[in-house]
Amino acid sequence: MIYNVQIKVMPLKELLDPQGKAVIGSLKNLDINNVQDVRIGKHITLQIEAENENAAKKIAETTATKLLANPVMEYFEIEMIN
Repeated sequence: MIYNVQIKVMPLKELLDPQGKAVIGSLKNLDINNVQDVRIGKHITLQIEAENENAAKKIAETTATKLLANPVMEYFEIEMIN
């Protein structure tokens, strides 16, 4: 069976996000002052062939851990989608 999985990779909350800070600065230059913080990450969608949902999630976790996220600087969240 084919499972659709979304993986969100974001910078750790404790770390500075230089891209997010650049966007905040640009928003202020555009007189958009209501945005308090911006965090920029990656959104990855995978189609995984697996026997069941748990197996698909395990494959997604392995993919995120070994390839998509740097655990020193980033965390990831996995969501199974229909």
